[in-house]
Amino acid sequence: MEEKKVLLSVKDLDVKFRVRGRILTAIRGISLDIYENESIAIVGESGSGKSVFTKTFAGMLDSNGFIDKGSVVFNDPELSDTTVKMNSAAWRTVKNAAARLDRAAKREAGSGYYRQMIELESERKQKGTLSDEEDERIRKEIGDLIYQRTEAYNLKQTFDPKSEKDKIKETAAEIDRLEKAVKAAEANRDALIKQHKHALQNDTEYNHAFKEKMTGLKSEYDKACSAEITPEQKERDLALAKEFYLSTGRFNPVKRSKCIRTLLKNAEKAMQLGVDLSDEANRESLYPKGILRCRVDAETEDRLHGTCIIDMARISDAGDWAQIRGRRIATVFQDPMTSLNPIITIGKQITSIILKHQNCSEIEARARALELMQKVGIPNAENRFDDYPFQYSGGMRQRIVIAIALSCQPKILICDEPTTALDVTIQAQILKLLKDLQKEYNYTIVFITHDLGVVANIAERVAVLYAGQIVELGTVEEVFYDPRHPYTWALLSSLPQLAERDTQLYFIAGTPPSLYNKITGDAFAPRNPYCMKIDTMIEPPMFKVTDTHYAKTWLLDPRSPQVEKPDIIHDTHEKLIRAFNI
Repeated sequence: MEEKKVLLSVKDLDVKFRVRGRILTAIRGISLDIYENESIAIVGESGSGKSVFTKTFAGMLDSNGFIDKGSVVFNDPELSDTTVKMNSAAWRTVKNAAARLDRAAKREAGSGYYRQMIELESERKQKGTLSDEEDERIRKEIGDLIYQRTEAYNLKQTFDPKSEKDKIKETAAEIDRLEKAVKAAEANRDALIKQHKHALQNDTEYNHAFKEKMTGLKSEYDKACSAEITPEQKERDLALAKEFYLSTGRFNPVKRSKCIRTLLKNAEKAMQLGVDLSDEANRESLYPKGILRCRVDAETEDRLHGTCIIDMARISDAGDWAQIRGRRIATVFQDPMTSLNPIITIGKQITSIILKHQNCSEIEARARALELMQKVGIPNAENRFDDYPFQYSGGMRQRIVIAIALSCQPKILICDEPTTALDVTIQAQILKLLKDLQKEYNYTIVFITHDLGVVANIAERVAVLYAGQIVELGTVEEVFYDPRHPYTWALLSSLPQLAERDTQLYFIAGTPPSLYNKITGDAFAPRNPYCMKIDTMIEPPMFKVTDTHYAKTWLLDPRSPQVEKPDIIHDTHEKLIRAFNI
């Protein structure tokens, strides 16, 4: 198989939202590599997490959303190339940082004793408070009461003050009751913690043993930390100091100094715990959100040169996103009318993007905009340049949105159901346009859709999402003709094009699970007609079918009973070719 270059690498991604005092987990542990110049479709029902997933690497999550864990690494050599000018002051900063790291490196020899001290202190602290299980139970109880109170308050706002006074009064009384219940639960928690603390203070025997053991560990720790560090540690510390300076080189002097101090504190803490900082993953963990790590590749007296690891899960600076969004990753949304500004001319909307991201004059921007309009199929582009969006049809507006997205020649084009608001004929034209332009501009298409007919026409690979997880991944032929997950079976069975005359259309019974709650086992289990007992207890791993085909279902375990896919999706090859004109 031809080796493809990974353009975007997503690892163990979790995305959460704060909603009405509760946490909703929209993306749960997704890992996916997206390659250069490919077309990959993200499919699934509404609410499965398709749009949220792509928004994480376009920097467009809503204000209440956040990446809880995982990485989204964008491999762009041009954007990753980093150079920082060095002078005597810069080298002095590097030298001082290396000296501070050398002092911290002495603590590595005593890291074993230090970890024992932390464990001992943690054990004592746990003894003087609630256990993790008890604390989680009480916090969940309080959280449920707060949620009920919020829901009751929202319900109260919907009642008519003139005709529904009784309901308002009744709901107000319920809100008051829930408020008292919240305060009582919080008071009960505080009382239990106080009770545990009091018991600890009066346990003389335990306190004496704790003090004696802690004194012994501190003595051994101080003795171990008195040894000199090795030349290898000094070399590593100098390399870290250079890396810290290169990684913060794009900031102004004040912010750079603050960020270097943060990185030094993180490195000191890691050394004290005995973390191996020669390991790449451990070095990566030193960098907090907002600071991208840069590896040093070469150096001279007047500059440091290296490669930045663009982990978009760590980006928080608007300036960093401005280098990526639009310029490297562009998006075509579902409704072209809401994507365009109704009071600005078409030409101005295209040229403004070109002027923002490219170093050119207004005359050059206009020439590029007209060229793009012609390429996306706008007839008589010169005369239509100063028209407003309302003067264009739906299909033409979508062509303009595509022209804007491609104006800076991005590496990734995210298409978020771009054909849903268009009629069937125009849909086919837009899909053909995207495929034709891909050959010219060599971009990667990430196509979000629930229309499997669109998938059959545009995608090379398909990722099937359910409840915020990828449940099946494979080439379009593998997913259509040899699907392995029951959810994929259900999606394909729901295609009207596969139905026989005078038969009832298939539908997926039930609803997706609530993402507020922790999901036990397979998320699809309650709706899965082939559900086994293990599906309700343990989450299935991702089983490998072929080198390119994976599915997350216990049916692929060798110990499971042999289950055949539904009859409706047997021998679908000819039906699909006819139905979708593949």
